[in-house]
Order: sequence, then structure tokens, then C-alpha cells
Amino acid sequence: MSSIESQSGQPPLKGIRGSFLDFIDDPFYKPELESVRYIADGLMVLADGHIKAFGSYDGLHPEYGDIPMMEYPDRLIVPGFIDTHIHYPQTGMIAAYGEQLLEWLNQYTFPTESKFKDKAYASEVAEIFLDELLRNGTTTALVFASVFPQSVDAFFEVAERRNLCMIAGKVMMDRNAPDAVCDTAASSYQETKSLIQKWHKRGRLHYAVTPRFAITSTDEQLRLAGQLLQEFPDVYLHTHLSENVDEVAWVKQLFPDCQGYLDTYDQAGLVKERSVFAHGVQLTDAEFQRLSEAKSAISFCPTSNLFLGSGLFKLEQAKSTDYPVKVGLGTDVGAGTSFSILQTANEAYKVAQLRHQKLSPFKALFLATLGGARALCLEDSIGNFDPGKAADFIVLNPRATPLMAFRNNSDTPGDLKELADRVFSLVMMGDDRTVQETYILGELAHKQTQSIT
Repeated sequence: MSSIESQSGQPPLKGIRGSFLDFIDDPFYKPELESVRYIADGLMVLADGHIKAFGSYDGLHPEYGDIPMMEYPDRLIVPGFIDTHIHYPQTGMIAAYGEQLLEWLNQYTFPTESKFKDKAYASEVAEIFLDELLRNGTTTALVFASVFPQSVDAFFEVAERRNLCMIAGKVMMDRNAPDAVCDTAASSYQETKSLIQKWHKRGRLHYAVTPRFAITSTDEQLRLAGQLLQEFPDVYLHTHLSENVDEVAWVKQLFPDCQGYLDTYDQAGLVKERSVFAHGVQLTDAEFQRLSEAKSAISFCPTSNLFLGSGLFKLEQAKSTDYPVKVGLGTDVGAGTSFSILQTANEAYKVAQLRHQKLSPFKALFLATLGGARALCLEDSIGNFDPGKAADFIVLNPRATPLMAFRNNSDTPGDLKELADRVFSLVMMGDDRTVQETYILGELAHKQTQSIT
């Protein structure tokens, strides 16, 4: 078959054999039997960086039995993780001690981000940042750069060279921050417009209009951000929303004519289907309803919310049937304490527990994969193993550490109950060591060098 494909001018084929888990629907709303897709002995056929065929090995082997094949016994293959909120300039300030949001920004964030005026430094950090994402199994992310346009260029240049699906944008920030990291309403509009024209939809890259949050943008800057969304309707809006009690109170002082925090963005035309709001810890019922109506998304950032003492996100309200809101997981590095989406899902489970709710293993993994893709309006190209989608996937090792090897000493799960137990162990015990390999467009982009079994 492979020789026929090559002779006919078609891209060569290769196969990945192993146990596959992905989602074909949302387990928050559909029974797991209808939303979870598990193939204990499966085959994924790849061509030109995309999935050509996917199904059981027995079913596909007759047609594709002679193509080159990688086999992964005793592993679990899942779609690449999707991080819906993270700051690449904050890579070097992860685990900065002892403050809540507003103090933390002034003491650590703004001084750190001022360094990104130097493009060479920004490029160096972008390389480290993307190495960490891949090492942790993250294949797509929605990324804050800094206020300096050269930091966006640096990030996209590195991401483009690695064929990564990334969304990023220049921070817009014209008040309530040091002069060294501020722009103006007019300059932020012009610089953002130029960056959109240069980078948006260039290969696998997408642009996000990125006001940091309402506190650091004037009415005029938010209005111009909304104008950019009108001029370029398929770009994203990425900002913070209702993270911290003191933040919400300050927003009320700065925008006395608005009905609430979300309304500061809504009046500027920023609440849309391709808008992603990080945190949402302090959202009101009316704001959840408005986000649902607009088809906007929330990035749930549990490690950051706990680290900064911001509060417990109401996941059960966001995923209610009355006013459902799209939700993905965000690491929010550097307030977030890990690049690992597995560790982020671990903390999401604990946040749910503290709210007397249950986050099942499958729901957690859904948020990390297809849920994240839907939050970013990318479900047509990534998020599961449907043929035609990009071959961005990861190989998880359930026995990556001695304790995990002891815990997961049984055979490949044979049913959904056994699989749920295996997935839960990965969520609770897993981290970068669990990610054996990361593939981007069907090519190996990361390989774990240390393994127990």
C-alpha cells in the first residue's frame, strides 16, 4: 500500500498502533458511553501530518498492514493537551512567593515582562517555554506575550519553525502599570493591527487581541480592541476576567457606568464567540448567562487560582445545562505552578471537591483535549482522532514512576470502568514524566529519556 501511495504521488503513510482514548462528545452533557471513544488495540494511519484513518487494528490492518508502523504496548495514546491560558514571558518567574494577584503583578510580573523589549532574550525564553509545553504533552496553547511587539514576533518565529498550532498576542496596557511596560491606546491599536496582518493564519498560527485586563486598559484602548475584532472577525480576544475579589472591586471603581466586570468588555464589543476569558472565579449568575449567550469561553486555571488565593471556580455552573459555557483548562504559568495539564487537571479535581462536586476522570481529560479545542473554536482541526484532523498526539506511560508502576500493574483496561481508574491515576499522579512522547503533525517532537518500564 505504501509503495502504491508513493508511486501515485500521494504522501507516504505510516501507522501508530496502541490503546487510544479520545472524545466524540462532551461527557458533561452526554453519557460516557456516548462521549468516550476507547480502542484497546487501535490503529491510526497518518499521511502528510494528518489522520487518514482511525479505528480498530483488526478492522484497518487488512488495508494498511504493510505500512511502516510504530507500536506502543502498555501505553495510552490521547490527543495533544490544549492549554487555554498561559503567559510565556512569565516562564522565569514561576513559583514567585507570597502575594495575591494585584501585589504579585507589581512585585514580580511587570519587572519580568520589561525584559522582553530585547527580542533576543524573548526568543531564548520562547524556546524554553515551547520545550516545556512539548515535554508536558501540550501541543496547542493560547498565549500572552508582553506589551512589546517584538516579543510576539519572537514567539511566533519559534512556534512556526516547530510547526505548532499556537495562538498569541501582544499585551495592550495603557494605565495602572509602570511606564516601562505601558503602551498607548493608539500605539496598541497600530502595533496589534500590524501583527495580525503579519501572523494571523500564517501556517498554524493565530492571533489574539490581548488587553491584559480592564484595570490596565482605558475605555479608549478597550474600544480600539473591539474595533480590531470588527476589522478582523476571525481573530481571538484573550484577557482576564473576575479572578480576584480586590480586582473586581477596583474594576467597579474604574468603570462606574458598567453593570459589572464582564460589562466593561461587553460595552467595547469584546464578548464574542472567539473570546476566551481566563479565570472567572468571581462571576455572577448574570455574567455566566451572558457568556453562554455569546458562546464565549472560560479558561479554568486551578493551580493559579489556588496559588494566588483567588478562589474556587464554579465549574458546575459553567457546565450547567441552563446556560452552558465552553470551558478549557489553563496552566496560567507563571502564577500557575506547573506546565503540566495533568497536574492542572489534578488541581481542578480538588477545586471541584472543595465545592462538593465531582469531576470525573473522563470529564477532566475532556477539558484537556476536545473541550479545550472547542473553547478555542479549533475542534474542526484538533482535539480528537477524527480523520482529517492534525496528527498532534501524545503517548502516556501509566507506569512512568515506581509508584505508578506499582499502582498500574494490571493489563490494558478492558472496559470503561477499568479505563476510568487508569485515567484517574494518570490525572492524580501524572506529570511531565508520564508523557513518553509528543507528536506534532505526525512527527516526533519530544521523547522522554527516563522511564521505569
